Amino acid sequence: MVAAYGVEDASFRAAGEYEGIKALVDGFYDAMEALPAAKKIRDMHPADLTESRDKLTRFLCGWLGGPRLYREKYGPIAIPRAHAHLPIGEAERDAWLLCMEEALKSQAYPEEFKTYLMTQLFVPAERCRMASESMTRHS
Repeated sequence: MVAAYGVEDASFRAAGEYEGIKALVDGFYDAMEALPAAKKIRDMHPADLTESRDKLTRFLCGWLGGPRLYREKYGPIAIPRAHAHLPIGEAERDAWLLCMEEALKSQAYPEEFKTYLMTQLFVPAERCRMASESMTRHS
Protein backbone atom coordinates (compact mmCIF):
# COMPACT_ATOMS: atom_id res chain seq x y z
CA MET A 1 0.00 0.00 0.00
CA VAL A 2 1.27 3.48 -0.90
CA ALA A 3 1.31 6.03 1.91
CA ALA A 4 -1.01 8.99 1.50
CA TYR A 5 0.53 12.28 0.40
CA GLY A 6 1.64 14.25 3.43
CA VAL A 7 2.43 11.12 5.45
CA GLU A 8 6.11 10.51 6.22
CA ASP A 9 8.08 10.88 2.96
CA ALA A 10 5.27 9.96 0.52
CA SER A 11 5.10 13.47 -0.98
CA PHE A 12 8.89 13.69 -1.27
CA ARG A 13 8.92 10.38 -3.13
CA ALA A 14 5.94 11.37 -5.32
CA ALA A 15 7.83 14.54 -6.29
CA GLY A 16 10.79 12.49 -7.53
CA GLU A 17 12.93 13.07 -4.46
CA TYR A 18 15.77 15.61 -4.76
CA GLU A 19 16.17 15.41 -8.55
CA GLY A 20 12.43 15.65 -9.18
CA ILE A 21 12.07 18.62 -6.85
CA LYS A 22 15.08 20.31 -8.45
CA ALA A 23 13.41 19.90 -11.87
CA LEU A 24 10.17 21.37 -10.47
CA VAL A 25 12.05 24.34 -9.01
CA ASP A 26 13.92 24.91 -12.27
CA GLY A 27 10.56 24.93 -14.09
CA PHE A 28 9.20 27.31 -11.46
CA TYR A 29 11.99 29.86 -11.92
CA ASP A 30 11.90 29.44 -15.70
CA ALA A 31 8.18 30.30 -15.56
CA MET A 32 8.95 33.28 -13.31
CA GLU A 33 11.41 34.55 -15.92
CA ALA A 34 8.96 34.04 -18.81
CA LEU A 35 5.49 34.95 -17.54
CA PRO A 36 4.53 38.64 -17.72
CA ALA A 37 2.24 38.10 -14.71
CA ALA A 38 5.33 37.15 -12.68
CA LYS A 39 7.45 40.22 -13.47
CA LYS A 40 6.84 41.86 -10.10
CA ILE A 41 7.84 38.78 -8.11
CA ARG A 42 10.82 38.15 -10.41
CA ASP A 43 11.98 41.68 -9.62
CA MET A 44 11.97 40.77 -5.89
CA HIS A 45 14.73 38.23 -6.58
CA PRO A 46 18.41 38.76 -7.33
CA ALA A 47 19.53 38.80 -10.97
CA ASP A 48 21.34 35.49 -10.45
CA LEU A 49 18.80 32.90 -9.33
CA THR A 50 21.34 30.19 -8.47
CA GLU A 51 20.99 30.56 -4.70
CA SER A 52 17.21 31.08 -4.92
CA ARG A 53 16.89 27.83 -6.88
CA ASP A 54 19.06 25.99 -4.34
CA LYS A 55 17.15 27.37 -1.36
CA LEU A 56 13.72 26.51 -2.76
CA THR A 57 14.84 23.02 -3.81
CA ARG A 58 16.30 22.33 -0.38
CA PHE A 59 13.29 23.82 1.41
CA LEU A 60 10.78 21.78 -0.60
CA CYS A 61 12.71 18.56 0.06
CA GLY A 62 12.13 18.96 3.80
CA TRP A 63 8.66 20.46 3.44
CA LEU A 64 7.57 17.43 1.44
CA GLY A 65 8.81 15.03 4.11
CA GLY A 66 12.30 14.31 2.83
CA PRO A 67 15.67 15.29 4.27
CA ARG A 68 15.91 18.76 5.79
CA LEU A 69 18.52 19.97 3.34
CA TYR A 70 17.70 23.66 3.77
CA ARG A 71 18.41 23.52 7.50
CA GLU A 72 21.66 21.62 6.89
CA LYS A 73 23.05 24.37 4.64
CA TYR A 74 21.25 27.59 5.61
CA GLY A 75 19.88 26.96 9.12
CA PRO A 76 16.29 27.12 10.33
CA ILE A 77 13.67 29.10 8.43
CA ALA A 78 10.17 30.36 9.05
CA ILE A 79 8.88 31.02 5.55
CA PRO A 80 6.36 33.79 6.36
CA ARG A 81 8.86 35.67 8.53
CA ALA A 82 11.61 35.29 5.93
CA HIS A 83 9.36 36.92 3.32
CA ALA A 84 7.59 39.48 5.55
CA HIS A 85 9.81 42.35 4.32
CA LEU A 86 8.59 41.86 0.75
CA PRO A 87 5.45 43.59 -0.57
CA ILE A 88 3.32 40.46 -1.09
CA GLY A 89 -0.34 40.99 -1.84
CA GLU A 90 -2.89 38.74 -3.47
CA ALA A 91 -1.46 39.45 -6.94
CA GLU A 92 2.06 38.46 -5.89
CA ARG A 93 0.81 35.36 -4.07
CA ASP A 94 -1.20 34.36 -7.13
CA ALA A 95 1.73 35.01 -9.48
CA TRP A 96 3.93 32.75 -7.33
CA LEU A 97 1.30 30.02 -7.44
CA LEU A 98 0.89 30.51 -11.21
CA CYS A 99 4.62 29.90 -11.68
CA MET A 100 4.38 26.72 -9.63
CA GLU A 101 1.32 25.60 -11.59
CA GLU A 102 3.19 26.23 -14.83
CA ALA A 103 6.19 24.25 -13.55
CA LEU A 104 3.95 21.34 -12.63
CA LYS A 105 2.79 21.03 -16.24
CA SER A 106 6.19 19.69 -17.28
CA GLN A 107 6.46 17.21 -14.40
CA ALA A 108 5.37 13.58 -14.81
CA TYR A 109 3.59 13.63 -11.46
CA PRO A 110 0.19 11.96 -11.09
CA GLU A 111 -2.60 14.53 -11.52
CA GLU A 112 -3.83 13.92 -7.97
CA PHE A 113 -0.37 14.78 -6.64
CA LYS A 114 -0.27 17.99 -8.69
CA THR A 115 -3.66 18.97 -7.23
CA TYR A 116 -2.54 18.04 -3.72
CA LEU A 117 0.69 20.02 -4.10
CA MET A 118 -1.05 23.17 -5.33
CA THR A 119 -3.54 22.97 -2.45
CA GLN A 120 -0.70 22.56 0.06
CA LEU A 121 1.45 25.33 -1.50
CA PHE A 122 -1.40 27.81 -1.16
CA VAL A 123 -0.95 27.67 2.65
CA PRO A 124 2.62 29.04 2.89
CA ALA A 125 1.94 31.42 -0.02
CA GLU A 126 -1.03 32.86 1.86
CA ARG A 127 0.94 33.00 5.11
CA CYS A 128 3.62 35.03 3.35
CA ARG A 129 0.96 37.42 2.07
CA MET A 130 -0.48 37.78 5.56
CA ALA A 131 2.96 38.33 7.12
CA SER A 132 3.77 40.99 4.54
CA GLU A 133 0.42 42.67 5.12
CA SER A 134 1.03 42.63 8.87
CA MET A 135 4.49 44.21 8.47
CA THR A 136 3.03 46.91 6.23
CA ARG A 137 0.27 47.65 8.73
CA HIS A 138 2.69 47.90 11.65
CA SER A 139 5.37 50.03 10.02
